[in-house]
Amino acid sequence: MVYRKEDQTQKLADYIKKNLSRGKGYTVESLKWALISQGHSRTAVENAVELANKQLAAMAPKLPPVKEEKIEFVEEPVEEKKGFFKRLLGIFKR
Repeated sequence: MVYRKEDQTQKLADYIKKNLSRGKGYTVESLKWALISQGHSRTAVENAVELANKQLAAMAPKLPPVKEEKIEFVEEPVEEKKGFFKRLLGIFKR
């Protein structure tokens, strides 16, 4: 049986998506090297990773845009502390 390039790329992409979604902690890099060590070409694996990323991105839920909030800083007045001698002698301004 002869596979077309698109069929082979889709099969590799499906393999990548399936193993990423299993929740076993596989990374994209580990899956790429596993496929390369199984005899697949680097170009085919890279194309499959790109295809899998596009397909996963298309399936992701669309989130509403984040509303930007403006933060304003308000400086509070600082009371002037009276020195030791002013407090001791009772010489201070009110």
